[in-house]
Amino acid sequence: MTTSPSRLLDLLSDLDGAAANLQKTWHPEDPAYIADVHRQTMTSLSYSYFHYFHADAEHPDWAPLWNPVFTLQPNPDDIYVQSPISGQYSYKVSGNRGTCRILSFTSQIAASGTRDEMPRPNGHNELDTNDLGIGLGEDFEILFSAERPEGYAGHWGRIDPAATYMYLRYRSYDWLNEVDPVLSIECLDPVPPKPRLTPEEIEARIREMAKFPRRKTDLYYPMQNGVKERVGFNVFEPVRYPGALVKQTYWPACFQFDADEALIIETDLPAHRPYWNIQLNDPYFNALEYVYRLSSINGHAAQVSSDGKFRAVIALDDPGVPNWLDPAGYTEGGIYGRWYECDTEPTPTITRVKLSELRDHLPADTPVVTPAERAAELALRVRACQRRRRW
Repeated sequence: MTTSPSRLLDLLSDLDGAAANLQKTWHPEDPAYIADVHRQTMTSLSYSYFHYFHADAEHPDWAPLWNPVFTLQPNPDDIYVQSPISGQYSYKVSGNRGTCRILSFTSQIAASGTRDEMPRPNGHNELDTNDLGIGLGEDFEILFSAERPEGYAGHWGRIDPAATYMYLRYRSYDWLNEVDPVLSIECLDPVPPKPRLTPEEIEARIREMAKFPRRKTDLYYPMQNGVKERVGFNVFEPVRYPGALVKQTYWPACFQFDADEALIIETDLPAHRPYWNIQLNDPYFNALEYVYRLSSINGHAAQVSSDGKFRAVIALDDPGVPNWLDPAGYTEGGIYGRWYECDTEPTPTITRVKLSELRDHLPADTPVVTPAERAAELALRVRACQRRRRW
């Protein structure tokens, strides 16, 4: 079978659904918004190839998931990978734990973007290697199956009998020095060799790829829009999601300011805080550039004020203070913070001020960050992020 260019475009016709979702954005007639959503559509389409063609449940293999190239609000501290699975099979995941802060496995019935209507519930099963007592840098094996085999005494994780998908997150606090895991996944049941796909199978999968970007925005636009509709701009709305990372409370907000203004984020800090961070997103729920921009910060890198509080400043240009969150040219967008297994979960505040008056609203002993110091901070971030495997 030969496929002409016009035929291929026919297979991709459902991409228009993602462009139609422009009407769900904050400024659907803005040319910059239109271009951004077209770019977002391409990022989701590029990821969807991995989902539909890279591996299958009988022949699993890790592939990149969100991360910076596929956007849709990845945590900059996390590296995500995924593989197809089936609840009808058993799998062995083995390798080295690495030394990153968290290594967790989440399996579910359906991945976001693969269904018009997501299952409720979605068969989430989560397993955190910290809960299994697997030490940093330790080699290990975990058996994943719908039922634990009788007499099996090793590490085991449950997957739903209807599961089709598993993803992992490697969460690092110190990007430069923590070591990410090295892992393999194997199906333990007898399966035939990985087949050559038929023309019909290829066409069907391309059609699913074309639907993927619209399905993703169907899910994620309402999450960010809902925060704006319920609490407006520059107000945090803490939430705990069911399913993945049940130990974590998120604090999302939608930010907005003018070019001559700054936003001050201020919060108390829990006494016990194994992990916390804050990141900026664009208005379409994509993480902002975070390799070459200081658009996120975590508890390892954050500088705490002398009164014990954390303060960050969002401004278009470097304000010369610690904890600058660079919005990468956006004056509106989203914020996501996370408290993970903290003993308290304070809700931060946002104060909108004139940039020229910024220091009037900060503690008098707030240090000055010089351009040279900022350049060194960014250079370290670039090196650290590039040394993590993101695809």
